[in-house]
Amino acid sequence: MAKASAKKTEKTVEELSYEEALTELEGIVESLEDGQNPLEESLNLFERGQALVTHCGALLESAQLKVQKLAGESLIPFEEESE
Repeated sequence: MAKASAKKTEKTVEELSYEEALTELEGIVESLEDGQNPLEESLNLFERGQALVTHCGALLESAQLKVQKLAGESLIPFEEESE
């Protein structure tokens, strides 16, 4: 019964900020790498993780569009320096 009430207080993926979603995703990855979860729980974690990845990607894309809009033509593509 306690688990059901904990689920109700958990934010939906769409309500999370980028930082919150990334932190939760890191926790899910650690938990899945541990391999100690029952199959059903692992599947639920994987499903939540996939939703978090999609959400983070959408937030990053939105941020990129805002930067492009603000910078206009002066936006210079980022290139990593070679060593």
